Amino acid sequence: MENGAVYRPTTEEAPGPARGARSGLSAYFSPGRLPWQQRALKGLQLLLSLLAFVCEEVVSQCTMCGGLYFFEFVSCSAFLLSLLILIVYCTPVYDHVDAEKVKSSDFYITLGTGIVFLLASIIFATTHDRTSAELAAVVFGFLASIMFLVDFSIMAYAKRQKDQLRKPEVTTRAGTLTEPLNG
Repeated sequence: MENGAVYRPTTEEAPGPARGARSGLSAYFSPGRLPWQQRALKGLQLLLSLLAFVCEEVVSQCTMCGGLYFFEFVSCSAFLLSLLILIVYCTPVYDHVDAEKVKSSDFYITLGTGIVFLLASIIFATTHDRTSAELAAVVFGFLASIMFLVDFSIMAYAKRQKDQLRKPEVTTRAGTLTEPLNG
């Protein structure tokens, strides 16, 4: 039997356009929809909430467990919500949904998550048993909540700038604001 006859049916001489540097899962991942600052903040939110959750899961016993359980729920939820937002922004799902709705959802989810994560971190910091895993979880929780709130602040600032550009205001000599005639 000749070698060419054995390999011919399974060997592809010229790979199709679906192969190459961006094939497989990487072809569906495009982080360019977010500015690099927001991409970095979203990545830090994801990482820090995961680290807070993992450190909290290492805790084997507690005396006042209410704060621990609340922190567990919030840190896991924060991780999953930040993962969901990143998946929507970085995959073709973004092309199939309304971009304004995604941005609005991201805005309110980030605000809510940041506030609740900060509250959970404060509660857990006051009720933990001072083990190293609990201290690490509290630190990661505070850092994650700060990242969520900084991200929200940046989005709020950008939203305000966009709204001001969209609706110009005219000031009269008396200092009162009037709407433009064509507004």
